[in-house]
Amino acid sequence: MIKLTGDSLTLDEFSQIVFQESPVALHDSAIDKVTRSREVVEQLAFSTKVYGVNTGFGKLSETTIPPTDLKSLQLNLIRSHACGVGEPYAEEVSRAMLLLRANALAKGYSGIRLETLNLLIDCLNKRIHPYIPSKGSLGASGDLAPLSHLALVLVGEGKAWFKGRLMSGEQALNTSGLQPIVLEAKEGLALINGTQAMTAVGVLSYLEAKALADFADSIAALTIEGLRGVINAFCPEPHLVRSYPEQQEVAARIHAFLVDSQLTTTQGERRVQDAYSIRCIPQVHGAVRQVLAYVEEKLLIEMNAATDNPLIFAESQQVISSGNFHGQPIAFAMDFLGIAVAELASISERRTERLVNPQLSEGLPAFLSYKPGLESGLMIVQYVAASLVSENKSLAHPASVDSIPSSANQEDHVSMGTTAAAQASSIIRNTRTVLAIEAICAAQAAEFRGVDLLSTHTRKLYEQIREVVPDIKADRVLSIDIERMTDLIKQGRVK
Repeated sequence: MIKLTGDSLTLDEFSQIVFQESPVALHDSAIDKVTRSREVVEQLAFSTKVYGVNTGFGKLSETTIPPTDLKSLQLNLIRSHACGVGEPYAEEVSRAMLLLRANALAKGYSGIRLETLNLLIDCLNKRIHPYIPSKGSLGASGDLAPLSHLALVLVGEGKAWFKGRLMSGEQALNTSGLQPIVLEAKEGLALINGTQAMTAVGVLSYLEAKALADFADSIAALTIEGLRGVINAFCPEPHLVRSYPEQQEVAARIHAFLVDSQLTTTQGERRVQDAYSIRCIPQVHGAVRQVLAYVEEKLLIEMNAATDNPLIFAESQQVISSGNFHGQPIAFAMDFLGIAVAELASISERRTERLVNPQLSEGLPAFLSYKPGLESGLMIVQYVAASLVSENKSLAHPASVDSIPSSANQEDHVSMGTTAAAQASSIIRNTRTVLAIEAICAAQAAEFRGVDLLSTHTRKLYEQIREVVPDIKADRVLSIDIERMTDLIKQGRVK
């Protein structure tokens, strides 16, 4: 059982809950904070003008709502804001959003009732995953549209997945033994004013990107052998004098991967130095790891942040309107993540080109074909990689530099953080495929160089590749091989 405090959720706990479906409960400290925060709301709801409690929203914030309409105000908010469009988020994203919103509310600054928060956690534990369209958030005022679709299920509306079936929110709750909640003052706003859509996609993307960075080092080592690469570039000395620890880490990893290889060469043996896509792997892959460290830092903060408005401070009895829902920190982080992962694909595609190009491959047959000319071999897989790399260049355009005013210009600067997260996720999918293509080509090159000459590490990698992509002895439909290799990487079964 993982206890939510609102302050201490880790990436490991996130993974346990989202992927392994570990059960969740509120920590005693969170229960106390949530209870005291709710008491403040109930004290002020009928006596003081408080944004979102007894006023309208956005540009309508100066409209006072009578006490008899406070419950209707919250339900109307959820219904009116549930206007997302596009394909739904995957269930793992929906699940991550439930977790992150519950953790944010557990901090005790949102004024929600324990009953409502516990229903959110019950949905997580019973695997009720709201159907959430993926488009429609500006990333400021929070992820209003996506979170509204999440909140609909709590009131018995909208749609949700339960045990592999898509059904109405009411049916999902009833089937699992739960009852819809009737929202009271501030609760609708507390559920939807936050950054949990962009952060959920962001954390999932970060975890995938981190795994891809590790795999990129391994597959690069196999490619180095296929191209008879010069090992000196990965010795520690040149990396120590630049002082980037991530660069040093990548160089040390690749050097260790190739320590007993009989295919690498030394400086001057066949050539003095390699092309940049080989020689500069530590510098490029290392820089990617620097970005990953930055992104991890921002995500850990956001995972444990209070991001709604207004915020309730029970100790001082204050209700303060502010802008913690603004997604700028995550927008920047996601744009940066997309740019970094795009570079993993870019340098990978260049290595693939060297493997298949007979003018660059150090004696390998053209396009790694057993019958060049009669058969095209791996000629066109490089086209596919190049296409995806080009697409990544468009996707890597920063979403965070854009802003479109909304709510009659009351909300006149937005982050586009959810768009940035979506773009980063797309770049990661493309990059996984580009690395899969390099893996296929590198394994094929090993066939011609001599599998027995591979290092211990790359021999194991080669065998893992061959479990899903047999030796390409004749032309065949390679999209199947690419798909299988991509799935192998996504499952984390290759290191």
